[in-house]
Amino acid sequence: MNVIIPLAGFGTRLRPHTYSKPKPLVSVAGKPVLGHILDKMINESQVDKVVFVVGYLGEQIERYVKTAYPALHGEYVEQEELNGQAPAILLARGKVSGPTFIVFVDTLADADLSKLAHETCDGVIYVKEVEDPRRFGVVQIGDDGYITRFVEKPSTTENRLAVIGMYYVRDAECLMVACEELMRRGIKTKNEYFLADAFNIMIEGRAKLRAQEVSVWLDCGTSQTVLETNRYLLQHGHDNSSEWRNGACVVVPPVNIHPTAKIINSVIGPHVTIGEGCRIESSVVRESIVEAGAEVVDHVLANSLIGRDAVLRGRPRRFNVGDNSVVGFDED
Repeated sequence: MNVIIPLAGFGTRLRPHTYSKPKPLVSVAGKPVLGHILDKMINESQVDKVVFVVGYLGEQIERYVKTAYPALHGEYVEQEELNGQAPAILLARGKVSGPTFIVFVDTLADADLSKLAHETCDGVIYVKEVEDPRRFGVVQIGDDGYITRFVEKPSTTENRLAVIGMYYVRDAECLMVACEELMRRGIKTKNEYFLADAFNIMIEGRAKLRAQEVSVWLDCGTSQTVLETNRYLLQHGHDNSSEWRNGACVVVPPVNIHPTAKIINSVIGPHVTIGEGCRIESSVVRESIVEAGAEVVDHVLANSLIGRDAVLRGRPRRFNVGDNSVVGFDED
């Protein structure tokens, strides 16, 4: 199976962190969001190739993948004009064929990808039932169980199956043709070409698409949802508190602490991720992510997202601090 991952956006909802790194490289539960996505695909399916559609700070994406996943067959294409999801998918034309999985990096879900090897439908659209679907794109289901239409931000709450940003097509070229036709017709939403409209064109051509509901859908699009996702992942398999032995600190599970981190006279947890090379001293840290190389001294830190190589010294507050920032005063 081939995979397409569009990740060319600026990640504006995650600033200041995305001023210095692309959104897929923000860490949750011990590794970048992109790493969690790749791990799931590699562990649950036979991945032949991954096409990364990059843009803003794309060289960081390529460097991370080649370092962390050296055996992965990855190709990189650049989306210079951010004019929508469908054009991003079209950039992978000629690089993928046959069964293809598409995932957007805002999305982590509990979908069982191993079942796709036996899929007989033309496509599978992953969905989650939501209380208020008016903020999402949804699918309408016909009497035969197949999707009849995609609707973006419906005005009613009748159809509650929200599209989560994960898709499978049995034949990539069929989707490429639909994306091309979408752009030829000039069908736009907020001046962008959306993938949902391409799937509507496939349905017009009698494609059989079915909805696959997931029980867990984690969003990584804002600082708050990143912290919520971190909390969930730590509770479900990413806690390494049992591996941490340090008499100079108290660890309250679940946490994920990199083995190179230095924790001195501090209380860590619950729901905390501490990255590579961090230094935490005389502090209390809970419900937070502290990325690689950051330093936290004399702080009570809660519900905070601290970027790489940031330095915090002094009074307790809640923080959303980007990479290479300094908060507080040096004693000298």
